[in-house]
Amino acid sequence: MAQKIGKHIAIYGKGGIGKSTTTSNISAALAEAGYRVIQIGCDPKSDSTNTLRGNNYLPTVLDSLRGGNRIHLDDISVTGFGGVLCIESGGPVPGVGCAGRGINAAVSLLQELNLFEEFKPDYVLYDVLGDVVCGGFAVPIRDGITDRAYVVSSSDFMAIYAANNLFKAINKYAPTGGAKLGGIIANSMKAGYSKNIIDDFAVRTGTQTIGYVPRSIVVQQSELYGKTVIEANPHSEQADIYRKLAKSIAENEDLVVPNPLGVTELRDWAREWGDKIYELETGVVREAEAI
Repeated sequence: MAQKIGKHIAIYGKGGIGKSTTTSNISAALAEAGYRVIQIGCDPKSDSTNTLRGNNYLPTVLDSLRGGNRIHLDDISVTGFGGVLCIESGGPVPGVGCAGRGINAAVSLLQELNLFEEFKPDYVLYDVLGDVVCGGFAVPIRDGITDRAYVVSSSDFMAIYAANNLFKAINKYAPTGGAKLGGIIANSMKAGYSKNIIDDFAVRTGTQTIGYVPRSIVVQQSELYGKTVIEANPHSEQADIYRKLAKSIAENEDLVVPNPLGVTELRDWAREWGDKIYELETGVVREAEAI
């Protein structure tokens, strides 16, 4: 594989966790800081770059390939906020084929078009669905396409379960040239103990929490405008949080091969935290026999 131009970063997370919102605001913050950025949506829903491009229509790579015509970069990309180049891999016809196929097709086509050599990005962000890390969805971390990966997670168990599965994939592929882990992006932080849960999971798996993003009405308001927080509310506290997160990711070189928890370990760890939360909320120590 040819030498990569810029840092190529995969950002994973389970559906609905705020992965695309977070990725787009990171891209916007990096662009605002003067970097050349490409964001590639690797989710079949093709909505990763919506707020960067103001919800303007963007043909996906797979849709364009199905058209059978010669494809140019302008056919599958839109320049969004701050000059971020937006691309969506797309998915198969509903009910037919593997959703991960779009990632393979997008990466192959972009290499054929010499995108990275011509655009010369500082950062390329791949926004990847993280509920199932297999097949095409593992391509960004498996085949040396990305330098590093981050996982977006809340303190909810299913988000952490998905993060742990991603750690298993990185643990498998990193020793043979795959991406290493840069850390966890803690999103939708709410209750006081949310940070403690994420941090403890990070420690248990040998990684770090790279940033904390609280729940905010500013995020919802900005998305209703079809914009990132960086564009719609640039002077807000939430915008500064995304800027700090983008800076942390840009400067982070502490990459690791994580140590995912086994199924029993993860379940026991979750139950321990269930007891702790119960005690914090009620002041009553829960006995194991009563569970």
